[in-house]
Amino acid sequence: MQGYYSNDRPELVPFIPEKLVRALDVGCGEGAFGAHIKASRGCEVWGIEPVASAADSARARLDRVLAEPIESAMAKLPDGHFDGVFFNDVLEHLADPEAALRALRPKLAPGATLIVSIPNVRYFPNLRDLLVRQDWKYTDAGVLDRTHVRFFTDRSARRMIESCGYEIARAKGINGLPLWKILPWIVLSGGALRDTRYLQFAYELRLVAGIGDDPFREVTAR
Repeated sequence: MQGYYSNDRPELVPFIPEKLVRALDVGCGEGAFGAHIKASRGCEVWGIEPVASAADSARARLDRVLAEPIESAMAKLPDGHFDGVFFNDVLEHLADPEAALRALRPKLAPGATLIVSIPNVRYFPNLRDLLVRQDWKYTDAGVLDRTHVRFFTDRSARRMIESCGYEIARAKGINGLPLWKILPWIVLSGGALRDTRYLQFAYELRLVAGIGDDPFREVTAR
């Protein structure tokens, strides 16, 4: 699919930490976003990409690319190595995203930042299709991308993240509808539909202090 693996995700550029030494782009595609990190921060960038053709393209841009699923690639990552990790619309493609987030913890350097973006299943056009048109149609991209195996709201994404031992330092809706299109529904719902404006939510994460040594330990979501 043209453009699927080459998206440079400009809406996530503001989330890139100012100082990075070694970054990891999980699901890096052809390496466009990772190349921006490398050029703008002057840091080492690794990628993980299970689609071989996309991984081949990424190798020309990044320092190292593992062309395999994240589940097997994790064991090949050095411990305590990365101070920045990016999951740009990746976790919804995994059967067990919680396991991936937990397994990543030993690979993080002290003070590391994770950036995670996740599609919002409550996105207004998706709700409209479900409730009014009585339809749930898988597509080549978007919330109902046919390769998605998990679906999240902002609340369920936060619960998953916190249950895996991370705290959310910042959260923001991205790729939102123009406010005028959704404002009447937000008002009529008493604010309950304000999250439906956004196609995705982006989260800036830190490890919860004191539990990073054990990737299998769970914490109770707040």
